[in-house]
Amino acid sequence: MDAKCLLIRLVAGICLGFFYSATAIADWSSFMDFFKSESAKVIDGGGLSKVTEAAGLSQEQIAQGLKEALSKGARSAVETLGKPDGFLKNANVKIPMPKHLAMVEKGLRTIGQDAKADQFIEGMNRAAERAVPEAASVFGNAISEMSIDDARGILNGGDQSATEYLQRSSTDALKSRFRPIVDNAIGQVDVTKKYKDMVDKAGLAGGLINTEKLDLGNYVTDKTLAGVFLMVGEEERKIRENPAARTTDLLKKVFAK
Repeated sequence: MDAKCLLIRLVAGICLGFFYSATAIADWSSFMDFFKSESAKVIDGGGLSKVTEAAGLSQEQIAQGLKEALSKGARSAVETLGKPDGFLKNANVKIPMPKHLAMVEKGLRTIGQDAKADQFIEGMNRAAERAVPEAASVFGNAISEMSIDDARGILNGGDQSATEYLQRSSTDALKSRFRPIVDNAIGQVDVTKKYKDMVDKAGLAGGLINTEKLDLGNYVTDKTLAGVFLMVGEEERKIRENPAARTTDLLKKVFAK
């Protein structure tokens, strides 16, 4: 049932109650307040809330449905990114050369030293791929701790409000879990050495760079987080927009349109 039909029924029901109730007739102000309140649930319920109300779902069911959606999105992101080439071969999340090294990269490619730049970029992305599986337990904890109030905010929020909840509730924990793994991976795949080799090969452009200044671990960690949340958000968008992405009965009910 769409919003228009719901509104028609709401108006009809309220008007009947009004005309047949002496109390309501005597209190026009109360009637109008009630009408505005109830009609707002249909018209301004943020899209998803009007549908779940019509479906007769409890707040607990709605919260559980949102947890399922988040779990699905988080699992998909971890499985997609936390494997070889998960970052490197995905143009949407691939970690690029740091902006302040753009001149170095250009210089290398100009003199035919593409391999040096490519090896450095590959090393950063490999480090990210190794860190991502750590997100699974952090996301699990954040999702399990979601309250009814959190669910209500997600329900009435935007198209990526569930993903935004995860960002608020788990970014700090993810960063602390990712950083040591990224640092270790950077060492294992010699990213720092590749970085210095790349700068050395860049000639004059490289001579302007302080190789000790770049915090590679922080850069890769931040880019890893950005990639993970991008993928979670993409999965949330699919669930909201595509019925085929709603793989459980509860997801179908909560995100029905």
